[in-house]
Amino acid sequence: MMNRVFVVDYGSQYTQLIARRVRELGYYSVVVAPDEPVDPREVSALVLSGGPHSVFEKNAPQLPPWWEDYKGRVLGICYGMQLICHELGGIVKRGALGEYGKTEVTVSSDDPLFLGIPSTFTVWMSHGDEVAALPDGFRVLARTKAGVIAAATDSRRFWLVQFHPEVRHTTYGVEILRNFLTRICALSPDWNLEDFLQSKVKELRRELKGKKVIAAFSGGVDSSTAAMLVHKAIGSDLVSVFVDHGFLRKGEEEEVTGVFRDLLGMNLVVVDARRRFLERLRGVTDPEKKRRIIGEEFIRVFEDEAKKHEAEYLVQGTIYSDVIESSASGRHTDRIKSHHNVGGLPERMNLKLVEPIRELFKDEVRRLGEIMGIPHHIIWRHPFPGPGLAVRIIGEITEERLRVLKEVDHIFLEVLRESGWYEKTWQAFAVLLPVRSVGVRGDRRSYGYVVALRAVDSVEAMTADWTRLPAEILDEATRRILNRVKEVTRVVFDVTSKPPGTIEWE
Repeated sequence: MMNRVFVVDYGSQYTQLIARRVRELGYYSVVVAPDEPVDPREVSALVLSGGPHSVFEKNAPQLPPWWEDYKGRVLGICYGMQLICHELGGIVKRGALGEYGKTEVTVSSDDPLFLGIPSTFTVWMSHGDEVAALPDGFRVLARTKAGVIAAATDSRRFWLVQFHPEVRHTTYGVEILRNFLTRICALSPDWNLEDFLQSKVKELRRELKGKKVIAAFSGGVDSSTAAMLVHKAIGSDLVSVFVDHGFLRKGEEEEVTGVFRDLLGMNLVVVDARRRFLERLRGVTDPEKKRRIIGEEFIRVFEDEAKKHEAEYLVQGTIYSDVIESSASGRHTDRIKSHHNVGGLPERMNLKLVEPIRELFKDEVRRLGEIMGIPHHIIWRHPFPGPGLAVRIIGEITEERLRVLKEVDHIFLEVLRESGWYEKTWQAFAVLLPVRSVGVRGDRRSYGYVVALRAVDSVEAMTADWTRLPAEILDEATRRILNRVKEVTRVVFDVTSKPPGTIEWE
């Protein structure tokens, strides 16, 4: 049997990062809620995540109900550490100041968890409570400069860390996770995407053979990979429906159909629904309402197509980051925003959902797409939200605003491609703001739109930092935009990281 590392989600925005790091090390990871039923015999190793709660809160999440039946080893992170100490008789208290951000810790006791790691290194902290006294039988492994217990163990079953090894700001975080899995749990890495592909194709063939299926196909990496995966399983029984809702990037309609219909041989149907979507969104300014309307309209379009093709299943490109940001992974996680293919679905839907890449992160999806032969320039296109440019127009969507943003976005990406910065940047795009700004054109006063350029670096979309584009690139993009799009009078550049911001503006 394949090793399965279970991660109990106590609501940390970093929970999926734990699962992602575990997979990077070659182990299959599963994220579960604290109250979710689990057969403890399936658990090869257990990680308890951090979270926003205090163990003293009335409704604070508890250890899983199957906890007593699991006899394996446990890594408790942040809240997970505090919860174990609290349950086993230690003392947890509110810290005098709390610790947030980068902190130095010093290892004071030998242990396999820190094998090959310097005695002093930098970690990422994010906690208000702290462990003041350990349960009987535990010993301190590391402390912060302020004297807070940063790591502890009973050397038999529990290894606890107050910091977040899954976050890249922890300099030896991956090594700590590797030591826990390989040296402490004695597991061998046995999971990879090639195996995932083979098993998923067999599973989909078993589930969908002889049935008619349509795919929600946008041409982005997620929907393309999901559709290609199902295409490998059932061939022409899959009808991939490409909805032109009018919110696509410039030239996207032609490029997508050329690649997937002509090159890869998929059964692709194009639906022109531009007028339909614009009418539904007329006068709508609230971003969550936009997403809900677009999600529902997508489904209605697909239901119409499903009737034509007598389909009963709908394939969607939902991935892990969609799930956590829509709070679909657990009730202890704060909701960030709805995604059209998770939180924006209508309550009543006449199609059964198939989400073949729901367990994968963005970079895993890209690698899987390459394994299946999807061209490099499609796989490495920058991520694009399902609602498209509709959520990059802040405020009401009009045909003029859509036309302006489409051209500005095209120019920005054009400059990045020409300069070699497109593939150095994880995601770049333009946003049309709901304000006007004064300018001067031809010695005359003008009054036009303000656009924001956004470029970020990330791996899994859970965290992101703004890209340090050279000044000459921003200058070139700005001059081209102002020269070629007369409705725009001002260009700004967004330097917000995630957190505290999100990647998209809406």
